[in-house]
Parts: sequence; structure tokens; C-alpha cells
Amino acid sequence: MIELPVRQGWAPGDGAEALLEREWLVANGLGGYASGTLAGACTRRYHGLLVAALPGVGRAVMLSHLSDRVRLADGRAIRLAGDERSVGLALHGAEHLRAFRLEGGLPVWTYRLGGLVLERRVVLVHGQNTVHVSYRLLDGEGPVRLTLRPGVHFRPQDAPVSGPVTAYRLVTARGRFEVAGDDPRFPPLRLVLHGARAAFTVEEERLAEVVYRVEASRGYDTQGDLFSPGRFRVDLGREAPVTLVASTEPWERVTALAPEEALRAERARREALLARAPEAARQSPAAELVLAADAFVVEPAGRVQEEAQARAEGDAPRTVIAGYHWFTDWGRDTMISLEGLALCTGRARDAAAILRAFARHARDGLIPNLFPEGDAAGLYHTADATLWMFHAVDRYVRTTGDRQLLRRLLPVLRDVVAHHQRGTRFGIGVDPEDGLLRQGEQGYQLTWMDAKVEGWVVTPRRGKAVEINALWFNALANLARWLEEEGEGGAARAAGAAAARARASFNRRFWNGPGRQLFDVVDGEDGRDDPACRPNQLLAISLPSPVLDRERWAPVLETVRERLLTPVGLRSLSRDHPDYKATYHGDLRTRDAAYHQGTVWSWLIGPWVDAWLRVHPGDLEGARRALDGLVRELGHACLGQISEVFDAEPPYTPRGCVAQAWGVAELLRTLLRVAGAGAQDPGSRSGSGREIG
Repeated sequence: MIELPVRQGWAPGDGAEALLEREWLVANGLGGYASGTLAGACTRRYHGLLVAALPGVGRAVMLSHLSDRVRLADGRAIRLAGDERSVGLALHGAEHLRAFRLEGGLPVWTYRLGGLVLERRVVLVHGQNTVHVSYRLLDGEGPVRLTLRPGVHFRPQDAPVSGPVTAYRLVTARGRFEVAGDDPRFPPLRLVLHGARAAFTVEEERLAEVVYRVEASRGYDTQGDLFSPGRFRVDLGREAPVTLVASTEPWERVTALAPEEALRAERARREALLARAPEAARQSPAAELVLAADAFVVEPAGRVQEEAQARAEGDAPRTVIAGYHWFTDWGRDTMISLEGLALCTGRARDAAAILRAFARHARDGLIPNLFPEGDAAGLYHTADATLWMFHAVDRYVRTTGDRQLLRRLLPVLRDVVAHHQRGTRFGIGVDPEDGLLRQGEQGYQLTWMDAKVEGWVVTPRRGKAVEINALWFNALANLARWLEEEGEGGAARAAGAAAARARASFNRRFWNGPGRQLFDVVDGEDGRDDPACRPNQLLAISLPSPVLDRERWAPVLETVRERLLTPVGLRSLSRDHPDYKATYHGDLRTRDAAYHQGTVWSWLIGPWVDAWLRVHPGDLEGARRALDGLVRELGHACLGQISEVFDAEPPYTPRGCVAQAWGVAELLRTLLRVAGAGAQDPGSRSGSGREIG
């Protein structure tokens, strides 16, 4: 039997402020989720007990908050989650909290109220927009009276919290309740309460001026109203648990699973996730990351044509959410994350479905950069996502041996290379003078350093970027090998010749001898080479086919170690650069100015470990030490998850998305690698890269 990991996320000694700073997240396999602070106060516009994935809308906040109170035998009424209109009240209500933990990634609160011990859990039904909020009396004499007041404001998750709270209608029938708004985009919120002597009192109330304090710090509207249709009351006893179910699904789906069945099913599903993962991934912290990874692999909601085509081909529609709360599925993030999220977790079928899905969307030699929220059409402004796909296919084939999928994808991959060689959109194309890949178009940010605000492209990097050309060489080397294995010798030699030319030009053009590093961009838009010390150069060493000459690996690695490495990832720019920013905070313009100008990125720990082991083969302990800081982060910020970015200076405060796909994926992948249980050394077939050129 597989044992689910337990993370103790809070105890009274951690202090009250930690209840507002630490968050939890549970996803439903559709891109929807439930998330909040440990205190119960909503501090972000994205917090809610049910953020549903809706066709044509995207993620929408449907159940924002549940104010829960317990009335004791002596008549006292005690808040549990508190009243989100006031952070102070939320903390006052949380004074009865004795512990918070994640059981298999699911949040559990334990409260002591005099002689009573209560437990609260949140469970999402996988594949549904349905949440179960359950209560149990673990100790003490019961029953006690529990009152639950839901607060709603139907809105897209990105919409300002200050938007108008329109009129809502309440429909009741046989113990079932529907809250409906006047916006046809949103289905009714269906509510049903399971418990002894349950009743509902119609008592409409406007919860005015709810404060979202994190939004204030990010420069967004910080106050908004909620609507409550009334309150539930129910008796909670030792043998009489209580569950409130909220859903946007049809009633037959809402009632298909009793609360105890829903919890049992979700536990069994999570046990199965660990059972299919490698044995080394069944113990924490890797086990926590396996469960964290599950949040990102989803069935895209609302992309009807894509789903129909996939199912018609006997496929399961799958994609990767890049990060919670606000990212959708991004091509670059998906391809970087694929190995850690799917191949290191025993989910090869999901990996194959994801690769097929993005191949179907290939246009003009490019896969989508992203799918906007609620939109079925992708945007293609990326120079690297498509090249990362070659890497993802390589890792998939080496892990699974699935040549059939490779043969299916080869025409797409060959078309990608052909488009790049003759030139495609956004100025992406091979320079005939040296065989290197250049990219750039005014107003677009095409590399992963893609911050843009109010028309300002913060790091345009137009020209020949170092990691783009490392990926280009890696793609050509992979294609040459695949074509050779498939008996297409002539095409393989042509791809190999292109790779050899790109490699020779790369080593001639990108080496910055005085800096003992690589230029970040050569032939920039001003005709100059950019000597900024950035982590992008690591990909010239870390990719399976390293484009950089071996004798230059060690000096580049040492430069990156001295100037960019931190305990939680790599800085995006060295401290000595005039554009360096030490912190990532403030309004959108201030944050974007720092996003790739010093801010630490968690996902870069993956390329660092790969490069370290290439220069120091066998030094698994040295590589493991680089992961310790991120492993500790599983107990901070969003519990059990890895944040997108961190400040560039101590104490390296976590920022950005609280749960990021490639941060989770790369930490899990490298943890397994240093444990000797991960994938083979990505460069083991070509330690020097000399098989081509």
C-alpha cells in the first residue's frame, strides 16, 4: 500500500502572520482550482473555494469564501475561517487553529474550541468543477451547531475585485440551492449541504469592502464586495460529519458521489499517482512533488474542436498549466516541464498526448507560445518553444522507446526545421552567413525573457540569442539522429551538416574570453554583442547535445556559480549590470522591470544541475546541495509547491506565481537524478558533442 506524504504546514509557534503569508492550492484536472490562505482570508483576487474552468470564460471565481462559525453549548459563537472583510478578524478567528497540514496534498485544518477538537478539509472532485468542504468533530461532546455563510462574486479570475456585484437569484428545491447571476457566461452555483438537521435561512447580505491585501501590494484594486444569499445551519457530531458541496456541474454529477466517496476516490487517485511513479519518488520530498506535478497536467476546458479531434483519433486531450494562479498553457513551459511532470512520474501516456496536441497546433514551423484564458486559438510569438519541443520529444523517446510516436511527429519536426531555415514569422530564421538562428520583430518579446508592459519590451534580445542557438543546435542534432535511425541517410546528413555549421559558428561568435563566459546575444539590433551575464548560457552546456566546446564548460560554469547562483535558483542577471534589480515587487511596471533583470528563477536549477554534472561527473552530492534551498521552499509560500521566482538578494522572498510547473518539474527531475533514480544523463550519448561537427 502506498502511503500518502504528510506535510505539517503550520503550528502555533509559527505565528499568526504565517497564516496570511502561507497558501494552499488544490487543482481539479481541468485547470480549475481551490486556493486560499491558511487563515481563511482571501488576500488575492485568485483566492476562492471554487475557481471553476468554464468554456468560453476560462477560470472564474464562483465561490469566493465560506464564513463558518461554531456555536458551543454555552452559547458562544466562534469563527473558524473568520470574516474575510477584515484580516484582523480572520486572525482572531484563527486563534483556535492548532495545526494545518497537507495529507497527500489535500489541506486539513485542526481547531480546538474549549473541550472540542474539529477538523476541516477541502477536496475537489477530479475532472469536475465541484468542491467539498467537510467538517468532523474529532473529540468532545456534541453535537454543536455549525453555521456556514457562502460569499460569491461571479467573475473571471483576472477581473478586478472592485467590479460590480450584480443581482443574484436564489432557487431552492428539496434541499438543493442554486445561486444564479444575470451574466449568461456563468452557470449557476449549485449548493447542497450533507449533515444532521440541516437547514437554510434566506438572508441576503452584501459583504462590503472585502480587503485583498496582496492585490494592494501588486498595484491592483484591493477592495470589493461579495454577495451572500443566506446561511446554512447544521448539527456537527462525533458520528455526524458535515459537508457543503458547491459546483457548477449539472445536478446529476454534483450528487453522483457522496462526500465520503469523493474523499476516498481522491485519496485512491493520489495513491495511484505515487504507485506509478518510480520507487525513489514515493518518499518525500519527491512524493510531494509528484502530487504537486499533478496539478499542472490537465484536460483543457472549452477547447471543443481540439477535444473532438483528439478523441476522434483515440487520444486524450491533455495540456500543461504553466502556473497558478494566472497562467494558462504555454508551449515553452510545457516542453521544459514535460520530463519532470510526466516522464519522471510514470505518466508517459499523458506526455504523448501533450506532444500530439501541440503538434496539431503547429503553424508556419511554430507551436503556440500560449493559449489566452478562455480562448481556443493559440498565439505564436515565440522563438524557443518549438525548439524546446525537440528536447521534449528526445526525452520522451529515450524514456519510453516509443518510435511510433516519433514517426508520427517527424513530419512536423522536419517542417519546423525547414521553416526556420528559410525564415518564418517574427523575424525567426537562419542567417545564411553563419547558420545561426536569429529572431526579433519590433514590439515582440520572443525568448523566455518575455516581460512586456504598455508596449515596453523590457528585454527584447533581438538578434542571435545564446540559448536559442544552443536549442537550435540541439534540435538539428536530434533530427539528424532520428532521420539516420529511420533510414533517411540523405536527409540526416543535411541536418547534420547544418548542425555542424551552427556549432562552429556558435563557438566562434559567442565566446567572450575576457569575461570567461558567453555573450547573451550576438549581432544585436544595434549590431553589437551583449556581454550581460545571464543564465541563458548554461544551455550551451546542459542540453543533451552541448553546442559549446568542452574546454569552455568549466569557466562558464564557474562564472555562473560566482555571479548568478543562489540557494533557490539562478539570478536572471548579474549584480554588476546597471539594469540589475534586487527585488521583484510593486505594481506591474515595476515588477516587469525586474522580472528578468536579476530576479531568481526556480526552474533554472535544472540546467544548473545538468551543467554541474557535465563538468563534475559523478559529483551527485555537490549537485544535491544545490537543491536544498528549493526543497525547503515546499514548507513556505504555497505549501507543497514551488514558487515561480524569488528576490535576487537574501532572504530570497518567494514571488510571482505561487505554484509553477517548470519549477516543480525541474526540482523533481533533478532530485531523482541526484538520487540515481532519474533519467539517464541527458548528454550521455554525446559527452563532448563531437558526433556532429
